[in-house]
Amino acid sequence: MALLLGIDNGLTVTKAVLFEEDGTPIAVARRRVPQSFPAPRHVERDMAGLWTATAEAIREAIEKSGRPAADIKAIAATAHGDGVYLLDREKRPLGPGILSLDSRAGAIVAGWEKDGVAKRALELTGQTAHASAPSALLAHIKQHEPERYRAIGHVFTCKDWLRFCLTGVVGTDLTEASTSFTDVRTQAYDLAALEVFGLGDIWPALAPVSRPDEIVGTVTRAAAEATGLVEGTPVAAGLHDVTASALGIGGHAPGALAVVAGTYSINELVTETPMVDPRWFCRNGIRKGWWNSMAISPASTANYDWFLDNFCRDLLEKAEREGTDIHTMLRPELERALEKPSDILFHPFLFGSPFGSGASAGFFGVHGWHERGDMLKAVLEGIVFNHKLHIDDLLSAVPVKRLRISGGGARSAVLAQMFADATGLVVDVSSADEAAAWGAALVAGAAVGLYPSPEEGAATTTRILRSHEPDPVRGAELAERYNLYRQLADAMAPQWRAIEDLAKRSGEARG
Repeated sequence: MALLLGIDNGLTVTKAVLFEEDGTPIAVARRRVPQSFPAPRHVERDMAGLWTATAEAIREAIEKSGRPAADIKAIAATAHGDGVYLLDREKRPLGPGILSLDSRAGAIVAGWEKDGVAKRALELTGQTAHASAPSALLAHIKQHEPERYRAIGHVFTCKDWLRFCLTGVVGTDLTEASTSFTDVRTQAYDLAALEVFGLGDIWPALAPVSRPDEIVGTVTRAAAEATGLVEGTPVAAGLHDVTASALGIGGHAPGALAVVAGTYSINELVTETPMVDPRWFCRNGIRKGWWNSMAISPASTANYDWFLDNFCRDLLEKAEREGTDIHTMLRPELERALEKPSDILFHPFLFGSPFGSGASAGFFGVHGWHERGDMLKAVLEGIVFNHKLHIDDLLSAVPVKRLRISGGGARSAVLAQMFADATGLVVDVSSADEAAAWGAALVAGAAVGLYPSPEEGAATTTRILRSHEPDPVRGAELAERYNLYRQLADAMAPQWRAIEDLAKRSGEARG
C-alpha cells in the first residue's frame, strides 16, 4: 500500500507523520522547535533550525515505519498560519520567522482601526488586520526595520518555507495566500490590497499561488540527503493548518462547522459565497468557489499547557519518570471539581484574545479553599467560553446543528462534552488521528491521483468515533457563567489598558 507523508508544524513542535492511504498513521516523529522572545510581544523562531528539526523528524518517521522511503508517493506540509517568513533576493532567510503568537504590531493595527484602513481592508479582503497578520507585521518591519524591509525578496508563511526547503521552489497555496492580500471576491492577489496598508512596493515579493492539491515540485538532492526521502518524490502545495485540520476530520465542506481546540481557538464554517463580517476572517477554501469563514483568537488549549507547566510540575515529573499520562493523573482532581458548584472564572488570554491585543488572562473568584482541580476546571471552561464566543458569531450567519472537533479538545471527553453543553450543538469526534498532518497528506494523495479530491478522500477514510449530546441542565448553568464571563471582559477593558500602561511605565523607569 502506498504511503503519504504529512508534515505538520505547530508553534512549538514540528511533526512528520507517515500514513497508509486509508488514513492509518504508521509512524510519527516530533521535534520541539524553540521559540525566542527578543523583546516584549516578539515571538520568533530560527528558520534554519526549523528546517533541521523537520528534516530530523522526517528521517525518524521513515526509520520507525520500517518501510522504504520509495513507498512514499507524495508529500505535503501544513503549518501555523499568519505570521511571516521572509527570504532575501538570494532566497536566504531574512531574519527569524515571526510566529502567529507575535503581537508587536498591535499599535499599528490600532492606528488602522482609527484611520479607516481596517474598514477598507475588510471590504476588499474579507478580513480586518490583526497583530500577527502579514500585513501588520510587514508594516511594522517597514517602520522599524527599513533595511530589512528593503531587502525582502519573497514573502510567505511557515509551511511555504518547509516546502521551499524540500523543493527549492518558492510559492504558496490558495488558503495561505488569502491571509492579507487577496480580493475576497476574486480569491486572487490584488495590488489594492497591498496599497491599502501602504505596502504596494512589496507586490513583486508575493509568492506564486497554487491549489493545495497541485504538485509544485519534487524533493531535491539536498533535501533527500537531509531527510532520507527519495530524490524526485512529488511535493504538493499544501495548506494552512486550520484548513488542514478541518479537512482531516472530514469537516471542510460547505455547511460544515469545524472547531480546532489547539494553541489557537479556531472555529470555521465553509460556504459557497463569501461572508464578510468583522467578527471573522473570510478566507479561501481549498478550491476556488469555496470560502472559509474563520473566527479565531490565540486563546485555546495553550492555556491548558501553561497550567500544566506552572501548576502541575510535580505530576509532570512523575509522569515522565513512570511513563504515565499526565491527563490521566489529573483526572481525579478534575472529577472532584466537576462535582462541586462552579465559582471560579478564567479569561484564557495568555497569548491574545477577541477583545484586543491588550487583554490579559486572569482568574476571578479564587479563594483559599480552592484546589488545583478547581482552577483546572475553570481553565477548561474559559477555553470553551472563548470558542463559544466565536461559534455564536458564526451561527448568527449560518445556523448548524452539530460541529466536528479536532486538536487537544478532541482527545478529552470532558472537554468535548463541555463544548456540547456550552454551545447546544452535537459535538462529533472523528477517527482521524493527527488531523492536520492527515489533511496535508490528503492533498498530497489527491495530487497524485490516490483520491478524486481531498474532501472525497477525507469522506472515505474518516468516521465518527463518538458524539456528545448537549445536556440542557448543564447548558443552562454554563450559559449563566458565560454571561458573567462576558460581563467581566467588558468591565476589564479599561483595566487591561491600565495594566499595560503600568508595565510600560515600570519598564521605562528601570531602563
